[in-house]
Amino acid sequence: MQPIKMFTWSQAVVKYYKYYKDLEENMKNLNNILEDLMTQQEDIEQRLKDKKVPEQEARDWLEEVEKIKSDVQTIEQKVGEKKYLSRVCLGKHVDEKTTKAKELVKKGCHYESPEKIFKYAILGGGVSAGYAAREFRRQGLKRGELAIVSREAAAPYERPALSKAYLFQKRPSRLPDFHVCVGSGGQRLRREWYRENGISLFLNTEIVRADLASKTLTTANGRTIKYQILIIGTGSTVLKLSDFGVEENVKNIFYLREISDADKLIEAIKTKRKGKAVIVGGGYIGLEVAAAMRINNFDVTMVYPEKWCLPRLFTPKIASFYENYYDKKGVKIVKGTTVIGFNANSSNGEVKEVRLKDGKVLQADIVVAGVGARPLTSLFKGQVEEEKGGIKTDGFFRTSVSDVYAVGDVAAFPLKMCNEMRRLEHVDHARKSAEQAVRDIKASENGELIEEYDYLPYFYSRVFDLSWKFYGENVGDTVIFGDYNPLSKEPKFGTYWIHKGKIKGVFLEGGNAEESEAIAKVARAQPSAGNLEELAKEGLSFALKMRK
Repeated sequence: MQPIKMFTWSQAVVKYYKYYKDLEENMKNLNNILEDLMTQQEDIEQRLKDKKVPEQEARDWLEEVEKIKSDVQTIEQKVGEKKYLSRVCLGKHVDEKTTKAKELVKKGCHYESPEKIFKYAILGGGVSAGYAAREFRRQGLKRGELAIVSREAAAPYERPALSKAYLFQKRPSRLPDFHVCVGSGGQRLRREWYRENGISLFLNTEIVRADLASKTLTTANGRTIKYQILIIGTGSTVLKLSDFGVEENVKNIFYLREISDADKLIEAIKTKRKGKAVIVGGGYIGLEVAAAMRINNFDVTMVYPEKWCLPRLFTPKIASFYENYYDKKGVKIVKGTTVIGFNANSSNGEVKEVRLKDGKVLQADIVVAGVGARPLTSLFKGQVEEEKGGIKTDGFFRTSVSDVYAVGDVAAFPLKMCNEMRRLEHVDHARKSAEQAVRDIKASENGELIEEYDYLPYFYSRVFDLSWKFYGENVGDTVIFGDYNPLSKEPKFGTYWIHKGKIKGVFLEGGNAEESEAIAKVARAQPSAGNLEELAKEGLSFALKMRK
């Protein structure tokens, strides 16, 4: 006779909590599908008025949509009740309604317009898209004028969260917490915000052809989206180890660009709790993910080929502080070598070891690679002028093609402060360039002029208990000031970059809002540096004087 399996009260609580979280997640998924249905509903109702669809079939479909909307509303009311058994029963209903909603979306495709027509279209559903949408709304957008087309399943969100709070062990951030425009202190634009403002969101939609001459985007399922004005905000895609000739023949190798990537990594973190993680790359992603994995109690080793971390920005002295701080936190660093291959666990095909060029072999349960990114411009090859690996624009983000703008990672634009073309991959520029493009679009329609984009480069990061910011350009000689001892309880230091006698850039670790404002003002004003020894002695007080 099999023994009867007994559950303790604590086990029951854990089981109930997991069930509750699963139900909550499934309800979110169902509501997202309903959003798609309601977008279809608006289109089909109009086509029914125009007598462009079979009347009875379309009316039957619309009735089914209304019924499922009512059913889901009832389920949501019951989810609010605090009864364990009702939740168990509701789970089945949620699954049934999700299946039905998906069927209706598929069926609705037969009645929708095969060709969508919009005044404005944004290709790419990242940070730029969300901030552009908000700016359009500020400028008096009419319902039905704007469409956002995205490969991702989620409405635009603040991508930097994925390598920071999303991975935290305690109180991790989840959508809708970091939908745009919360990253700049604005309102969270949840999916329903777009529908309420008459903005069409085409999510899970891949564009396979962009014909700029005919102003037409073609989706993978053969549908077309026509526009009058296009904003290209396709962003970047990650470089993979295979792009460098490394065979990825094992499981549990991760990259971090989209929510789906972060979700996969989180599942692996849960499965391999307190295991070994190898982080490949010493840039932003490498440093932030290494910190997050250590917070998750993993044995962490970083590997990168450069002499020091984040070499595109950090000086050797700045890098030395962070490398020593990471060492204090238990993160091991292997510099000056690269990954050449992996050894798999014979039982499950998961990564077991990471082989390095210098002959070292590192144990690993998880590998996360942050080895760079490339702008997504392939759809526009041969149609627009390119520069710096991206799409060339002017100071209003107009491209060489009339009525086509490019913003964010893909845009190579004139950086006024140094009088040269630049392409910047950073969230701050993604936000501001999108807003600039929209302002120019609306100003042109009104016969008005706006000022050219005058951007001050800005980068930042937060890891462990540290937080740094940088403004300007990191060119010329450097002067370091403050306490940069990694053993200090509250280290606080900075660096000035001096070129041709002027301060061009400023870095600050541990600063407050007032101090951050001060160093930004210095980088913008580019004052004379004077005597470098005196500047080092003055340190942050030099910048604070400039603020007054």
